Amino acid sequence: MRSFTKGLLVITCAVCAVAVGLAFGQAGAQAGKGKLMNPASLNEKAPTVFRAKFDTSKGVFVIEVTRAWAPNGADRFYNLVKNGFYDDCRFFRVLSGFMAQFGINGDPKISTPWRGAPIQDDPVKQSNVRGYVTYAKSSAPNSRTTQVFINFGNNARLDADGFAPFGKVVEGMEIVNSLYAAYGEGAPNGPGPDQGRVQMEGNAYLNKEFSKLDYVKTAVIEDSPAPVKK
Repeated sequence: MRSFTKGLLVITCAVCAVAVGLAFGQAGAQAGKGKLMNPASLNEKAPTVFRAKFDTSKGVFVIEVTRAWAPNGADRFYNLVKNGFYDDCRFFRVLSGFMAQFGINGDPKISTPWRGAPIQDDPVKQSNVRGYVTYAKSSAPNSRTTQVFINFGNNARLDADGFAPFGKVVEGMEIVNSLYAAYGEGAPNGPGPDQGRVQMEGNAYLNKEFSKLDYVKTAVIEDSPAPVKK
């Protein structure tokens, strides 16, 4: 009886420890999510050069960012990657021979505030050639937010329209090349995902209607020095 009671105590303590761990984990996740819903709070200055490792459904690729190429874009990208914005994001627009686009968070509650937090334009200092990474934007000035694309080939024609590369894929370009592209261009010009619905419905829409899309499992900053506040 004594040994049974002791065993029960050990089991109870173990259960308590697991419960406490889960509680802390959930609290941490909620804190991280809350931070992502406040774009103004993510304002660290990026290192001069840093690397972001993307672990995807197809494998790993690494983007090296050079801040001098496009400082505003580099700072935004650094903060997004560091705080988990791109985790579980779908490559929702992959056009063979052109580019692979991603950067709408799967949770509309997170993606919505970022649509209202554009960054200032950067002058174009690099060209949109194979492997270079650039923000998507509209024809309006200062319209970059969170969406980025990786050039599959020489898209230098985009340079004159203000698309400023901020980094390049230095490892795993073959992974980028293998991203699922059969859905093609999005609505209304093609059969692929409707970007408006992606914004409003997130991954719930994509998982239901475009389940073959590849996605980012996690994105992390690799071996970067301590950031400096702007």
